[in-house]
Amino acid sequence: MKRRAFQLSMAAAALALSTSAYAQAKWDLATAYPATNFHTVNISQFAADVDKASGGKLKMTVHANAALFKAPEIKRAVQGGQAQAGEILLVNYQNEWQVFGADGLPFLADSYDEAAKLWKVQRPVLEKKLAEQGMMVLFAVPWPPQGVYSKKPLNSAADLKGIKWRAYSPATARIAELVGAQPVTVQAAEVSQAFATGVTESMMSSGSTGADAKLYEHVKYWYDTQAWLPKNALLVNKKAFDALDKPTQDAVLKAAADAETRGWAESKKANGESLDKLKAGGMQILPAPAQLKTDMKQVGDTMLKEWLAKAGPEGQAMVDAFRK
Repeated sequence: MKRRAFQLSMAAAALALSTSAYAQAKWDLATAYPATNFHTVNISQFAADVDKASGGKLKMTVHANAALFKAPEIKRAVQGGQAQAGEILLVNYQNEWQVFGADGLPFLADSYDEAAKLWKVQRPVLEKKLAEQGMMVLFAVPWPPQGVYSKKPLNSAADLKGIKWRAYSPATARIAELVGAQPVTVQAAEVSQAFATGVTESMMSSGSTGADAKLYEHVKYWYDTQAWLPKNALLVNKKAFDALDKPTQDAVLKAAADAETRGWAESKKANGESLDKLKAGGMQILPAPAQLKTDMKQVGDTMLKEWLAKAGPEGQAMVDAFRK
C-alpha cells in the first residue's frame, strides 16, 4: 500500500511538473528589423495574441533590430534551438536551396496579388524542406514592391555601371553583376550608416526599408520598378512547438494565421506611408524610366533562366503551377 501511495504521489508530482512546464514556456523570438518596422509590429502583436489566447502558458520575447542574432544567423539559431522562433528574409537563403529565392526573382511576381499566388505554391514545398531541418513556418508577410535607390539620377541600367550597390541576398548580388555594379554586402540594420559613409550608393529595396533607415538624409532618388515582393517568414523550432500542449499549439497556429492576414494588409499600408515619409524628407519618388524598366526586365528574364537551371524539376513545377 505504501509503495502504491508513493507511486501515485510521484505520478502526481510529475504531472504537476509537466503542467508547470507548460505554464512557464518562454520563447525567444529573433528578428533583424527595428521595433517600429511593420513586420516587427505585426510579430509583436502575434506574440501578444499567443500570450492572451494561451492564458499565459506561452510568452515570447521579441528581440528586434538584430539584438539577439544578426540576420544571416537567425535561421541556424532557430534550427539549433538557440532561439525558439525567428524571422528570416527567405531570399537570403537561396544559395542553400533555390526555392528560398523564388520571391526574389525580378518581375516573376510583381504585385501583391501575384505574390500571394506565388506563396500559395511555394509554401507546401517550403514546409517540406523546413520539416526535414526540424522547423516549421508559421506565416510569411511580403515587403512592399522593390524600387531602386540611387544617389544620382538613373535613365537606364548603364547608369548603374561601377556604382556601389547594396547586396543583401544572392539575387541582389546577381543583379549587380548583370548591370555591372559593384556589390557590397550590407544588412538591414547597417543600411543608414552604409549610405552615410559612402560604402554603398544604390540598392534595390522597398520604401519601407528606406523610411526605417531615413535614407532621405543621404539619397535623392527612388525609382518605382515594382520588381518583386520578397517575403519574411516566421520560423519555429519543431521540438519547441511539439513541447507545447495541444491548446497552446492551437493558439499559436490561430495567431499565426491572423498575423499573416494582418501582415499583408499592413504591408500595403506601409508601402504608401513609407513613400510619403521619403518624399516628405526630400527624396524624389519617381516612376522607372522606360529604358531602366526594360533593362531590368531583361535582367529578370536572365535570372529566371539561371534559377530554373539550378532549381531543377522542383523549381520548374512550382513556376508552372504559379503561372497557371
